[in-house]
Amino acid sequence: MDWKPDRTAKKAIYKQLAEYIENGIANGTFPPDKPLPSERYLAKELNVNRSTVVSAYDELESNGLIQRNRGSGTTISRDIWGITKKRIPSWNRYIEAGSFLPNLPVTQRIRKEAVEHKLINLASGELSEDLFPLDSLRQITASRSFIGSLGYDHPQGNLILRETITKHVKQFRRIEADPSSILITSGAQQALHLVVQCLLKPGDAVVLEDPSYNYNLPIFKSARIKTFFLSLDKDGINPDELLTLHKKHRIKMIFLNPSFQNPTGTLLHEKKRKAILEISSEHGIPVVEDDPYSLTSFSGEEVTTLKSMDTHGNVLYISSLSKIVASGLRIGWIIGPKPVIERLSDAKQQIDFGHASFTQWIANDFLDSESFQSHINSLVKELEKRRDQITTSLNFYLKDQVEFSIPQGGIHLWCRIKKDFNEMLLLEESIKRGVIYVPGSTMGSQKGFVRFTFAREDEESIHEGIKRFAEALHSL
Repeated sequence: MDWKPDRTAKKAIYKQLAEYIENGIANGTFPPDKPLPSERYLAKELNVNRSTVVSAYDELESNGLIQRNRGSGTTISRDIWGITKKRIPSWNRYIEAGSFLPNLPVTQRIRKEAVEHKLINLASGELSEDLFPLDSLRQITASRSFIGSLGYDHPQGNLILRETITKHVKQFRRIEADPSSILITSGAQQALHLVVQCLLKPGDAVVLEDPSYNYNLPIFKSARIKTFFLSLDKDGINPDELLTLHKKHRIKMIFLNPSFQNPTGTLLHEKKRKAILEISSEHGIPVVEDDPYSLTSFSGEEVTTLKSMDTHGNVLYISSLSKIVASGLRIGWIIGPKPVIERLSDAKQQIDFGHASFTQWIANDFLDSESFQSHINSLVKELEKRRDQITTSLNFYLKDQVEFSIPQGGIHLWCRIKKDFNEMLLLEESIKRGVIYVPGSTMGSQKGFVRFTFAREDEESIHEGIKRFAEALHSL
């Protein structure tokens, strides 16, 4: 066989092989009257694991292109070339041709492993269920009558909820807003998608933090947006670097997670916040502030949002209840100039005809209740305990082999491994031992890092997870 897999490509080898065989079926390289090469033969010929060939054949079989027959091997499906003359669509080609790009294979793998196997999960950015305010939410649904409409609501979201969010952001985040300047979204992720899809065009240049959760999001590549990156120190990005990038590339938008940043836990210094807003105002560059964590300060000190310092309307503010209440509510919001909100609202209505009224009702009643403050107080205490546990466990098992800054809020710890290691091999060894986390390369350009998230597991599981991770690292 002349074909060889491209081991440097991002596409998995089994997918490359499946695509090669599919094309070979179409162009006659693999004739319908002869069996396809055996799994064992192909594995030896291509110098890959047999499981890779099995996965390729599984995919071709699921698409109706081949059939496996005991005794006679693997053959091309008769439904394609046989008597029926029926042709199944080449779904792989449609999948590859779509303009909406998939997540990175390693990201897909982490999510699949976390769902399908019982692993200690230090990867997920979701709160564990014992951190949800379940009693308060149950009381709302059990004791209060639903007074909303089950029809389509206002395109920007329920007015009562937007009024409640107006009071909420003023009280907790010092943001002055009007209900007409708020759009309810399905979490912060949808808010980011709407901003990219509606306010930017192909070829526009934007700035992201490096490392950053946004680093591995396909939405920028899907929209053919040019991304440039600013490195972080202990106080956040350097505004001077931002200015240099703008002069060179004419930056159209700045995406920041300034409060307990994902993944580093960094809190952007107030002087830098002021400098960024000055650059934004001077050059007319919008800033998108993604703020999931500002209410989780372990010191109890109030965190100043960029939006609360914005006197010119240059900041689009995104937040949600996913990281502080419950991800399943799917309640997020964008605050910005009214014409922008109306544009984003129109796009959201095209996608889903507005947000579900029932979850808006629950979110409104909880945000408007005394239970919200007590819940946040309890949540912060529990997250701080888990933060302390993961730092203690890392120091116990890997004291001289890792280094990290202790986050003062949020749910993430960014950890540098001092020795050289194979990132994917370490992940595989960790999964074998029953623990999962996020490799640093999915978050940024720097090598040698991992992201541990401490909101998903209790203290005992966190300790055990770090122990298993240390064993995996020592096995390399």
